[in-house]
Amino acid sequence: MAHGQSTIDKQAVKAFFLQLQDDICQQLAQEDGQARFIEDAWEREKGGGGRSRVLRQGQVFEQAGVNFSHVFGDQMPASATAHRPELAGRCFEAMGVSLVIHPHNLTCRPRMLTCAFSLPKKKARIRFGGLVGALISRLSIRSRKTASIGMRPPKPCARPLVIAYTLITKHGAIAIFILPHRDETRGVGGLFFDDLNQWPFEQCFAYTQAVGKGFIDAYLPIVQCRKATPYGERERDFQLYRRGRYVEFNLVYDRGTLFGLQSGGRTESILMSMPPMARWEYNWSPEEDTPEARLYRNYLKPREW
Repeated sequence: MAHGQSTIDKQAVKAFFLQLQDDICQQLAQEDGQARFIEDAWEREKGGGGRSRVLRQGQVFEQAGVNFSHVFGDQMPASATAHRPELAGRCFEAMGVSLVIHPHNLTCRPRMLTCAFSLPKKKARIRFGGLVGALISRLSIRSRKTASIGMRPPKPCARPLVIAYTLITKHGAIAIFILPHRDETRGVGGLFFDDLNQWPFEQCFAYTQAVGKGFIDAYLPIVQCRKATPYGERERDFQLYRRGRYVEFNLVYDRGTLFGLQSGGRTESILMSMPPMARWEYNWSPEEDTPEARLYRNYLKPREW
C-alpha cells in the first residue's frame, strides 16, 4: 500500500502513546493501592528521549515498569537489520510504550510493546508492531480464556483488521513465546503483530490504539481474581525460577531490548523489564502430580492453540 494515499500523523501517534502511558500507570497504581510510580525523564544523545516510570514494592505489584520512548537516528541497529537486511544503512524513528509487570502473587505476568517505526527519510513508511502476552508462573489458571491476555482481536477493530489479526498474530505469538535453546515456551501466548502497514495509516493506527487501550481491560480482571490466592515458599521459588526464563529470552532474543541497547538508548530504562528477583537451578524438573508438572506438561511445550 502506498502511504502517499493517506496522511501519516506522527504527532497523533506520539500523543496517543503518552496518554496510554498515563492511563495505564494511573490504573495500575489505583489497583495496587499502596505504591506509586516514580518518573525519570531522559534524553538520548543521538536523538530523542523518553520518560520511564517504575512502581516498586507495592501491595499487589512487586515491580511494574511503564516506559515511553521516542528515538531516531541515521542508521538502523543490527538487531533490526538481522531480520530485515534491506533496512541496513537506513535512518530510523521509533516510538512506543513498553511495559512489564511482576506481581507478588502467581498471576499472569504481561508484556506489552506497541511501537511505530518510520523510515527512511525521503520516503516515510510507518509500521506498527506490538506484543501483548501472558507469562504463566504457575498453573493457577482455569481455562485458556482466563489465562491469556489479548488472545482475541480488539473490539473496536473494523472487520478487515479482525481478519488480519488472525493472519498476523497467531503464528507470530507462538514464535515469540518460544525459548529455542530449551524447546519450551515462556507463556501461553498472546497477540503479536509486526510490520503492520498493509492498510492506510488510519486503519493501522486504529488497530494499534485498540490493542493499547484494551490491555487494562484484559489484565486487571485477572489480577483482581488472583491477587488474594494463597501461596507459600515452594510456589514463590517456582515463580522466581520461571522469571529466570524471562530473563534468558529478554537478554538473548528480545528484539526490543537489543534494539534499545544497540541504538544507544538509556540502559536503566531498557532493562527496567528485568524482575527484581529471579533464580536458576541446575537440571531442575518438577515433581510428579504437582501444579508445576501439569504446567510443563500441558502448557509449556510449543504447540498451536
